[in-house]
Amino acid sequence: MYAKAADIIKKARRCVAFTGAGISVESGIPPFRGENGLWNRYDPTTFDIGYFHAHTKESWTAIREIFYDLFGKVLPNAAHYALAELEAAGLVKSVITQNVDNLHHDAGSRVVHEFHGSLKKLVCLSCRSHYPISTIDLALVPPACTRCQGILKPDVIFFGEPIPEPAHTLSFAETRQADCFLLIGTTGTVAPANLIPAAAKSNGAVIIEINPVPSEYTSRITDLFLQARATEAMENLMEEMDRRDDHPR
Repeated sequence: MYAKAADIIKKARRCVAFTGAGISVESGIPPFRGENGLWNRYDPTTFDIGYFHAHTKESWTAIREIFYDLFGKVLPNAAHYALAELEAAGLVKSVITQNVDNLHHDAGSRVVHEFHGSLKKLVCLSCRSHYPISTIDLALVPPACTRCQGILKPDVIFFGEPIPEPAHTLSFAETRQADCFLLIGTTGTVAPANLIPAAAKSNGAVIIEINPVPSEYTSRITDLFLQARATEAMENLMEEMDRRDDHPR
């Protein structure tokens, strides 16, 4: 199975990776949904944009605890690094990710479409100025814009907000160009992101899926299912790539 997947990726004209929470779980980031999901410990309403405006301090307190006290300590894992290596070799052209943890960038991937935004940036809700999180002190919340004193918010989508541009347009553009989609750690339950692999399939892309258990995609659109954790599967896949003489590792 891994040999077949390696051949498909190697021969593809344009292979795109599409990642979800499952790739970052092995870095220590819990998923939002499921048995050990964050929504079992936190009220999802806290991350509704209406709630954020009405209860900014309470929302920011939870944001700081989950996204910065917890997520700020994590590092990329072998699956993130493998995708960056495949991109450097010209075998993966871009990564579309539903994750907001910035781990693809940290691992070295350069073309990353962050469909739900990034925690590494804050945006002012008044003047729309952007700030790297590293420049903002979160000791007191909510943080304020240094230009207009407006409220800063993580530059990720909350419930009730639209998918950011240009990530939305660029992600769906990939479904019209790619002939191979590599799905890693995504269940297919989060809309509208879950429409992306199906759109790629309808445009003729081969779908390779990596997941420890079957997903919403497995029986509907997946052509090759590699049932394993993200790091295990990507390490096996890279070993198969190594066996091909013209792969530049």
